[in-house]
Amino acid sequence: MNLAENLSRSAAARPNAQAVKLDDAVLSYAALDDASARVAGLLEARGVGPGDRVGIMLPNVPYFPAVYYGILRLGAVAVPMNVLLKGRETAFYLKDPEAKVVFAWADFAEPARSGAAAAGAECIEVRPGDFEALLSVSERLREVTPRADGASAVILYTSGTTGTPKGAELTHGNLARNCEASIALFTIGPDTVTLGALPLFHTFGQTCAMNTTLSAGGCLTLLARFDPGKALEVIARDRVTVFEGVPTMYGAMLHHPAAQTADVSSLQVCACGGASLPVELMRTFEERFGCIILEGYGLSETSPVASFNHPGRRRKPGSIGTPIAGVQMKVISDAGEDLPAGEVGEIVIRGHNVMKGYFNRAAATAEAIDPDGWFRSGDLARMDEDGFFFIVDRKKDLIIRGGYNVYPREIEEVLYEHPAVREAAVVRIAHAELGEEVGAAVVLKDGASATAAQLQAFVKEQIAAYKYPRHVWLVDELPKGPTGKILKRQIEVPAEAPAR
Repeated sequence: MNLAENLSRSAAARPNAQAVKLDDAVLSYAALDDASARVAGLLEARGVGPGDRVGIMLPNVPYFPAVYYGILRLGAVAVPMNVLLKGRETAFYLKDPEAKVVFAWADFAEPARSGAAAAGAECIEVRPGDFEALLSVSERLREVTPRADGASAVILYTSGTTGTPKGAELTHGNLARNCEASIALFTIGPDTVTLGALPLFHTFGQTCAMNTTLSAGGCLTLLARFDPGKALEVIARDRVTVFEGVPTMYGAMLHHPAAQTADVSSLQVCACGGASLPVELMRTFEERFGCIILEGYGLSETSPVASFNHPGRRRKPGSIGTPIAGVQMKVISDAGEDLPAGEVGEIVIRGHNVMKGYFNRAAATAEAIDPDGWFRSGDLARMDEDGFFFIVDRKKDLIIRGGYNVYPREIEEVLYEHPAVREAAVVRIAHAELGEEVGAAVVLKDGASATAAQLQAFVKEQIAAYKYPRHVWLVDELPKGPTGKILKRQIEVPAEAPAR
């Protein structure tokens, strides 16, 4: 099947229902489906055909799903891109997949234009009013182009934290099955109103918010960029039933002044992924808002959902739950041996959600996916006797202090328990004798006070002596990526970080 059929099916069943909105701007299902048909016709007129790659450099606006499904409708492959990329980066993201065209938001068009020129691609600017005029004279591609389950639908580029970004090729089958699983997980239906706070160019927002909601005939209400106050306002205004976010979003909403009076009574499901959710943050958010958070796990390479705490079943705070239907997960040693319950190793994943491979990177694909189809995640975890998985940390974030393994997440969990701490990130610091030392950057809650020494003492009382951070420093904000995920690699360690 072609993933674009999900939109066409919803449009046939509910043509006048609200499909996507951004404040007062609303697109019905009929209008969204028509726009996607015109985008497909526009691309076909420019020589784009099935299998060709097309970039999308748009923020969370209704134009995004129109362009996304238009690309897929034609049988082409969508390459979603961060709107904040610079010209040099844009050139890479277009040249690497050999994209023919890129749709770029007018406010960020210059980097897109220069990148497209360098990559030999055409840049189509998306400007309100002008874009509608362009589509109005475009011939509709009325039929959805048939595609095999194994045909590529989307190429999502990894963050490139360990080198050059690689494009994960996700198929129509990958995304359709993950969409079905997400609909069941979050109980998505025609009456659902999903808050589109996650960037749609990112796998979490794209699959779990946009694809699932539009496939089920619900309404996707967008935030152009995440703001906690605005998010609380939209939840109340539009009677949002499903909220999906990363931990920093939950923290920002919890600590916003409006949290005390916000009407969030419509919320039925809250889902968290993208990074580990501190247990203390989960507990406090649930108490304040009266809503259960389901935590799960996945990667761009797994479409993204691999495991979740399932609604209606036993939930374990701090756990990423159990694998979704049709997916297998296990924990292995560095030597590739299966590890028993309780032991820490790398998560590997196999199932319908695992990508086709990295675009034009056979060696990287072979390194990531073994001959039996197991994808190596790079995440360290343990599985308990009940089959629930608990993320310990990213393999690359592991700190080895004097020969002892220190998992940053364990220290972060303790820091979040301190009443003055809003956010915390534990990182490695080079050390001449021990090899690596433990450091912690901390953001305090508004109006709260605590010294680095006090925070250090708080942690020291609760964990083994080799684990507590010898360096603690306070910062106003932690660096974050487009989804709000904390970027540890960008944290600067002060030359004279307080030490004990």
